[in-house]
Amino acid sequence: MEITAKRPWLSSLDGVPATLEYYHGSMADMVADAAAAYPEQIALDFEGKSTTYREMMANIEKCARSLCAIGVRQDDCVTIAMPNCPQAVYMFYAVNMIGAVANMVHPLSSEKELEFFINESESVAVVTIDQFYRKFEAIRGNTCAADIVIARICDALPPVKRVGYMLTEGRKLEKIPKDAPVILWDEFMRRGKACTANYRVKRGDDDAAVILYSGGTTGTTKGILLTNLNFNALSGQVVATNPMYRPGDKMLAAMPLFHGFGLGVCIHTPLTHGAGCVLVPRVTPKSYSKLLTRYRCNFIAGVPTLYEALLRLPNMENADLSCLKGVFSGGDSLSIELKKKLDKFLSDHKAVIQVREGYGTTETVTACCLTPINKAKEGSIGIPFPDTYIKIVKPGTDEELPYGEEGEILLAGPTVMKEYIKHPEETAKTLRRHADGLTWVYTGDLGVMDDEGYIYFRGRSKRMIVSSGYNIYPAQLENVFDANEFVQMSCVIGVPDSYRMQRPKVFVTLKPGVPANEDTRKAIMDYASKRIAKYAMPKELEFRETLPKTLVGKVAYRMLEEEEAARRAAAESTGG
Repeated sequence: MEITAKRPWLSSLDGVPATLEYYHGSMADMVADAAAAYPEQIALDFEGKSTTYREMMANIEKCARSLCAIGVRQDDCVTIAMPNCPQAVYMFYAVNMIGAVANMVHPLSSEKELEFFINESESVAVVTIDQFYRKFEAIRGNTCAADIVIARICDALPPVKRVGYMLTEGRKLEKIPKDAPVILWDEFMRRGKACTANYRVKRGDDDAAVILYSGGTTGTTKGILLTNLNFNALSGQVVATNPMYRPGDKMLAAMPLFHGFGLGVCIHTPLTHGAGCVLVPRVTPKSYSKLLTRYRCNFIAGVPTLYEALLRLPNMENADLSCLKGVFSGGDSLSIELKKKLDKFLSDHKAVIQVREGYGTTETVTACCLTPINKAKEGSIGIPFPDTYIKIVKPGTDEELPYGEEGEILLAGPTVMKEYIKHPEETAKTLRRHADGLTWVYTGDLGVMDDEGYIYFRGRSKRMIVSSGYNIYPAQLENVFDANEFVQMSCVIGVPDSYRMQRPKVFVTLKPGVPANEDTRKAIMDYASKRIAKYAMPKELEFRETLPKTLVGKVAYRMLEEEEAARRAAAESTGG
């Protein structure tokens, strides 16, 4: 019996065709076509400054010329470590325009992580903002990057805000030395005048375009190589599953550019359909809510923790949300109770829509499954996008399971990655061609499919902590702690957090003779904080004389999770 979730019998539920015609060409070409069709529409809003499509394309082309002028060539990699700001958007599409590959990384990554990302991708240049200059300067001698381009947030602000920024946030930033071996943004953009050659490189659907990072199936950091078609197909799928999408609509682009959700759904999709992106450089519930109401955004995307925080904000009490056409939740499971609270909140604030949950992986850019507009099922993450297939198999095999039976979620479609860079064995484990002729992504996630093709997420078969929508892989953190001179062994687990849903906690056994005191704790945490990104860094460290073991001698992290859960439950019951 064929039970793969193909969409033809589902299309009548939401008016979405089962298959689509996709744009053929590069991402930059697709944005350029949108700019030609809507030159005076607002493409970007940033801290009160608006940029039209015409202006945006002029800056992208200027940036592309400058990349050529500093020696970046077709198929080279450029590391972009920036928050959501106009310069990051210009650079991303300029890299694509010249046929190079954008290596997108978290700017808050530790020095060692940044060094790894640059060298793993063999990046010839790095682009970041001034507040991260010191980190990149500290590692540049250990990397292959020839140039560091430094932008400043204040340069993208309107004049009045720029003055205010320089008097407040700007004063806290360490000044970049005048003789620093970097290229400041203004100087970089001027260098494009020296480029007389044709800077536009024709690229095809299957050409490499972007590297995003994920733990893959083993929890080891890997670069996921994605193509132009991956992003352009996603753009078409998102708009097809949201037929209310119109040129001139506004998307609140709060999810970061180094995340597939932020880059694919919040940036590339609107900019290829004449819509505008309200860029959020630093996301807090307060900044998110202010921009949502100020710009009367039509589409918002976020993680459950962000939405949960919105419910508690005083400034949202009288907010009019009738402007909303789509509210998407992804990056983590949305509990049934939180969805009910959010739907009531939206209704109470004049919105006529409900939260729609999606599911995806970075190996497919981001979402590849979404709740239909007119038929949600409680607890379901929805149905596949057009041309996307999902099947549930006995974990690790190609043996499909009957409807209602739990197994591993497999994905196939036009957004499936090209490969894990430099990891052919891991690529072969994750991407497998079946007898149906399709290449399937083995997600490592567990789920169930019902007889209408709706998918229900059940959990992760691979060890992972999801904190505020970010994937944290305990094995990576343990490698750092285990390398410390005082540590015999470590184990990292996820513990509940009222805002982030989960946060990491580390258990440590010390080497003989090392005292379990505050000085040791501080030394270990200081060591780890230089090697672990801020969002993944555990705040709690607990010393243990021994760690529990499984029958085969592995650390029994599930026992630690159970102990922690029991301890917290006991504390809550006694009011502790």
